[in-house]
Amino acid sequence: MSVYSINRALISVSDKSEITELAGTLYENGVEILSTGGTAKKLREAGIEVIEVSDYTGSQEIFGGRVKTLHPKISGGILLRRDNPSDEAEAEKYDILGIDLVVVNLYPFSDRIIAGIGEYEALEEIDIGGVTLLRAAAKNYPHVTALCSPKQYREFLKKYKSNSGITLADRKKWAAETFEHTFRYDSAVFGYLSSEKVFTVSGALKQKLRYGENPHQSAEWFKTDDCGITASEQMWGKELSYLNVLDLEAAYEISRNFTECSCVIIKHTTPCGLAVGNSPVEAYKRAFSCDTRSPFGGIVGFNHEVDYKTAEELSKIFLEAVIAPSFEDAALDLLKKKKNLRLVKWGERNPADNPVKFVSISGGFLTQTTDIDLISRESFQVVTKKSPGDEQWAALEFGAKAVKWVKSNAVIFCNRYQTLGIGGGQTSRVGAVEIAIANAERFGHSLKGSIIASDAFFPFPDSVEEAAKIGASAIVQPGGSVRDKEVIEAADRLGIAMVFTGKRHFRH
Repeated sequence: MSVYSINRALISVSDKSEITELAGTLYENGVEILSTGGTAKKLREAGIEVIEVSDYTGSQEIFGGRVKTLHPKISGGILLRRDNPSDEAEAEKYDILGIDLVVVNLYPFSDRIIAGIGEYEALEEIDIGGVTLLRAAAKNYPHVTALCSPKQYREFLKKYKSNSGITLADRKKWAAETFEHTFRYDSAVFGYLSSEKVFTVSGALKQKLRYGENPHQSAEWFKTDDCGITASEQMWGKELSYLNVLDLEAAYEISRNFTECSCVIIKHTTPCGLAVGNSPVEAYKRAFSCDTRSPFGGIVGFNHEVDYKTAEELSKIFLEAVIAPSFEDAALDLLKKKKNLRLVKWGERNPADNPVKFVSISGGFLTQTTDIDLISRESFQVVTKKSPGDEQWAALEFGAKAVKWVKSNAVIFCNRYQTLGIGGGQTSRVGAVEIAIANAERFGHSLKGSIIASDAFFPFPDSVEEAAKIGASAIVQPGGSVRDKEVIEAADRLGIAMVFTGKRHFRH
């Protein structure tokens, strides 16, 4: 195989971010650049000489730009096998020159559909030439580089400027990413045009995991997007397991839903302690005090930088992992003394506003939108004769935010700063109340004056009666039971304030 070099590049992009830096570097290194329309204009404005594809092929764009790159001099230049004498002879015969780099990204079909365009407009957003160019370049990766996203440009330039240059392995990697990209694109078009609803998903392997739910099960982590927990960076510690990733996601999701400095301690994807404070260490101490037994082997999440004082506290027990937006250098140095402790830094980009989550079942899978609704006391409705006081309102809002993340049936007791007793994953709601009370008493928390939060309605007054026995002063729950009237009457009789949120937050 001949030595790979880039002499000629085709650049035609709809997303023009970072394209001038890429094209400028190529131009400075003597690469001839072919381009089209708006891309050519932008590059010329940046002082980069380009050749219009229509001038290069001798064929003008037709049908309003629908046909511009579908030409033998373009597709032939991309598909030309440089180590095939027959191809070389035909290329010379038909005056076809090799194109060594194809930089193309596609019309934003999905974004335009979401924006609500009509069907005729949607057809115009289906990219034909771009997909053809990318697939041709990816197919011929032994001789051609295909780049389909601005996210690839920096890596490409780093490789391009290095002593080793663009290797065969690099081109194969980008070819695979290109075919994944066109697959997703075609899937979006398929889903739009199909008479039946279609859901497709693909992901690239992010990393192999230590094992699955149990050591005898293998597991892998696939990436569908660079956001959320998948965009995180492991900064220290041994490799992650399947359960580590699930727990880290729970810690990440909970932490980022609080504006105050917060800390959550996770065991089996559910909180065993959750608190806010004036500093990470204060929030951690409060969260830890909720249940001083369960955090052993747990995962701790913060929504603020972990400083040295917090790291000192974290070092006192065995933990599986800590996840936070950042770590002070001194805190990192201290925590790294625990060689197996996994330290994970949040990704820079949160998930989309309403992403779809799915879970596999036998013969198929289920999908649902993510439960990302912000919880605020402004939407609460007082349903009892007694109204909450200011301190109670703050505790009710904290409790409603916290109980959302506990496995159903879920009940917590808390004050405005921290959980005091958690009962989750129970088959009856009154059972969850009893467990939450028992946990609070076990770890020395008085529940007098506390509030009780439930992830779903109370089906019977018994939960209210149990809460009253230990001195709870207010209740927050969704409401919606056929026995709401009985439950409200019980609260009134027992002198407990109750508010309805109007929204259930089950977590199975």
